[in-house]
Amino acid sequence: MSQFTAHSMCDGGDLDCGSGLLLIIKKSITPLEPGQVLEVRSRERTVADDLPVWCRMVDHEFLGSEPGENTTSYYVQKGGQVVESLDEDLKAAKNYQWVVRTSNDEDLTAKVHSRNHSFTVGQPAEFSEKVEAPSAVDHLLASLSSCLVVGFKSHSSKRNITIDHTEMMLKGKLDNVLYHMELEDTGSPQIIEVTGTFYVTSPNEEEELRDLWKLTIERSPIYQTLKHTIDIKINFSII
Repeated sequence: MSQFTAHSMCDGGDLDCGSGLLLIIKKSITPLEPGQVLEVRSRERTVADDLPVWCRMVDHEFLGSEPGENTTSYYVQKGGQVVESLDEDLKAAKNYQWVVRTSNDEDLTAKVHSRNHSFTVGQPAEFSEKVEAPSAVDHLLASLSSCLVVGFKSHSSKRNITIDHTEMMLKGKLDNVLYHMELEDTGSPQIIEVTGTFYVTSPNEEEELRDLWKLTIERSPIYQTLKHTIDIKINFSII
């Protein structure tokens, strides 16, 4: 039995304080009265260090933590003189813009700079199994698959659904790659089809996992953007 009495609870799953957890906490603590306690459940280890610091900065009181079976509960008492900035923070999140800078690199490659990372992108039309750098088409498929894989894990962590392993295999098909290469004048260079399979192993019930997969697709920014122009067919396979 907990030594703390919580008036409300939120579950951040595997999110850390820099990737959305604080927004979840602010949304959950705003309706509480000063002096009431919010229980924050998390599986991210850095929360133990970052949450007390944030509480001191915004005049909430960090009461302590208690380990659970698969998660840790952190207890935050709402301060009495706190001016919540939830609306401003939500507005800032909605207006956030992702920025990349791309320049030409050696031969027919480009160098992409994104935040504190950089990577090389090769030619769109290159058919060998071994290349100097993944193509823009490879990165598009990687963007879709990684968005779904990470999204699935993120949504599962918030619902305490155990995921042992996930893996996705995607294939993309262009309408006519020869049009892009100026070898033919008919057709289009557009990606017209993406097919594949999402594999998952989990001890949870099949219906629960399929509902989670549906949620992942509905909340995926990359999937929801591409589906309007590309025929996407991804099988969901529980193994």
